[in-house]
Amino acid sequence: MTMCASLPAYADNWLGGFAQYRSDIVYQSVQQMLMVALAGLAAIVVAVPAGVWLSRPHSGRAAHLVMLALNVGQAVPKLALLALAMSLLGIGAKPAIFALWLATLLPIAMNTFEGIRAVPPALIEAATGIGMTQRQILFRVELPNAMFVIFAGLRTALAITVGTAPLAFLVGGGGLGELIFTGIDLNDFTMLLAGAIPTALLAVATDLFVAQLQQRLVPRGVNPTR
Repeated sequence: MTMCASLPAYADNWLGGFAQYRSDIVYQSVQQMLMVALAGLAAIVVAVPAGVWLSRPHSGRAAHLVMLALNVGQAVPKLALLALAMSLLGIGAKPAIFALWLATLLPIAMNTFEGIRAVPPALIEAATGIGMTQRQILFRVELPNAMFVIFAGLRTALAITVGTAPLAFLVGGGGLGELIFTGIDLNDFTMLLAGAIPTALLAVATDLFVAQLQQRLVPRGVNPTR
């Protein structure tokens, strides 16, 4: 009975400890998601056209070399990307956004490339047969058919980026890493969880948000979930 009675008291103390970091959680969550949004938008602007270019027949051998480099790039530790960004841009939000941009760039470019390459050749031949130009084929056939795969890459990239964003604290970028790493330094488990739990929830929320966009924006005929 004593142990059972102590559990609600412990939970109350734990929740009360969370409450004292409420303003920090809100401020740092906004700060972190702003970095993720800027990095994500910049990655989309660069990665989708890059993936389209790589998928063009004239890119040939260069496309395979670039994709090999992208595959290797995905294995680079995120701390190494932060160190590179800090060496180039100093400390603060800029190197953090740059590192997050690099981390987000690779999956989107790869999925764009693979999505377009996966479009059935028969569709492209049919579009060519009815007189479509290469530009029309790209925007009316290839990209719509590749959209589901592109969004899948975007979901993965952004969810991982949200989970990686607390590392921005190490280069002075702010975010929920301030609570996480300070909690580790002070051996304060409640402070650590006050940063870790919102980070996990933000990653899940981001994935669900992009999933809703995927559901609404991907045409019905090429969306296997509709």
